[in-house]
Amino acid sequence: MDAKRKESFEKLWLKYFGGEELPLTFFYTDDEPAKAQVPKAPKGHRCVIGDLARARRGKSLAFTAEAVGCPGGKRYLGFSHELFPNFEYFLSCGIPGTLEGERYKKTPELALEAVKRQPLFTAPGKFITFRRWDLLEADDNPEVVVFFARPDVLSGLFTLANFDEAETNSVIAPMAAGCASMVQYPFAEKDAPRPRAVLGMFDVSARPSVQADILTFAVPMKKFFRMVDNMEESFLVTGSWRKVRRRIAKSRVPGVHE
Repeated sequence: MDAKRKESFEKLWLKYFGGEELPLTFFYTDDEPAKAQVPKAPKGHRCVIGDLARARRGKSLAFTAEAVGCPGGKRYLGFSHELFPNFEYFLSCGIPGTLEGERYKKTPELALEAVKRQPLFTAPGKFITFRRWDLLEADDNPEVVVFFARPDVLSGLFTLANFDEAETNSVIAPMAAGCASMVQYPFAEKDAPRPRAVLGMFDVSARPSVQADILTFAVPMKKFFRMVDNMEESFLVTGSWRKVRRRIAKSRVPGVHE
């Protein structure tokens, strides 16, 4: 990561968003990254979103396929294309006496069709590393920036993402698992001519892994750099944003929103 770009965003973030939580980044490598912990293979099911609480607090984590404790997580992080048997029933009505359904889709057929439309990809490296922005190393090349943000902060990120676009859907909110909205979808956007940001963490099963007022906002780096370059000429310099910024500061709960 270029040191000047890194420092520039940190200063602008502090100026316009105060002490709000800095974003995570992620990137793939074949070699184990420096200053990152590789989680041990879990004995049972374990959600990646829950693990990322440590990364948000400043502990860089480098996951291999074996360290991801959820079949869906392996798929959405690019380590597998497999679905467990009867996955369409798991997403919908279940199978009486055999499999409890989450009822996120009305029918198994609808669930299966939705799965087919997901943007599958293969992880381009053995490790996916999640590192907080302020801890990025000179050799790190992040693919996506992921904010964990409250509604007022999201309003600023959303508006900034649309600042230099005529397109009214520069931010998308696909129905997806929490980790899919953070990794799978923004990773698929990164090579698009006009990459879109992804609003996420609407996944009911993953919601308990984040604070009640937090959603995610994931941005491919190409779009993110444009957003940063636009900050000083955008609405962020107006009185309208100053009102929102004051409310952000007043509503911050120490130890929760830091």
